[in-house]
Amino acid sequence: MAARSIGSGTISFGLVSIPFKLFTAASSVSVSFNMLNKRTGNRLKQQYVDAVDKSIVERGDMAKGYEFSKDQYVQFTEEELKKLEAAKTDSLELIEFVPESTVDLVYQEKTYFIGPDKGGERAYQLLSMALKRAGKVAVGRFWTRGKEQLVLLRPYRTKGLLLNYVYYANEVRSFDEVEVGADATFKDIEIELAEKLVEQLSVAEFDAKKFKDEYEDRVKAAVEQKIAGQEVHVAEEAPKAQIIDLFEALKRSLAAAEEKKDEAPLSARPPKKAEPHVEKEAKKKKA
Repeated sequence: MAARSIGSGTISFGLVSIPFKLFTAASSVSVSFNMLNKRTGNRLKQQYVDAVDKSIVERGDMAKGYEFSKDQYVQFTEEELKKLEAAKTDSLELIEFVPESTVDLVYQEKTYFIGPDKGGERAYQLLSMALKRAGKVAVGRFWTRGKEQLVLLRPYRTKGLLLNYVYYANEVRSFDEVEVGADATFKDIEIELAEKLVEQLSVAEFDAKKFKDEYEDRVKAAVEQKIAGQEVHVAEEAPKAQIIDLFEALKRSLAAAEEKKDEAPLSARPPKKAEPHVEKEAKKKKA
């Protein structure tokens, strides 16, 4: 079944125009709960209450306000807010092209698939190919929900394109605010063990299908238990991790990883590298 587009527009840069369709790339899937009256089991209705006189305010009596000072607001009507919106357009304007390696992942907010609209297939594929060969992504502006959204357009797979909504600079906090401690020094053996542990747990590629939301499974199982009138079993709290000697921790982690690897089915184990003397003997036999 073909995906259903959630929007359309035109990619534009220079004198080039490429009609496109916008598709949802990913959406969060998680269990949700409704608020109920514990006594009656009925669902609760949310109401807005005036913070001063405690009266219930109906939706028709609400207005949007901007707090310019502590507890001081200016009100806006819907008509006034409409006037402040950017001029509506279906154009995705590409402003500049930058090396993909220069884009910090922390700026990425949402991801959408971009597909060609009727008549734009060749230009669409050419843009994808050009970006991939150049190792660059496009920076652009896209009108959405009344404002201009900063976006990145990047090549995806063989001949596709991805659209990333990105945060503006003033929306991303500086990592300099995070305390990481003074510069640490490490023994060679510690670095070697850490690298071995990374190597031991390394796989060829990321595969999201290997992982699932176990919390969702537990909730669904609990729902079935409650429907059947059974008691819900609560998992015991995991013991808190203790900070121990770094060298000892690395040795234990490496040993545990090797043990887990040995327990894996033979088909799932990576091929063992031949020892140097074994490789030499094999070469002699071939000769």
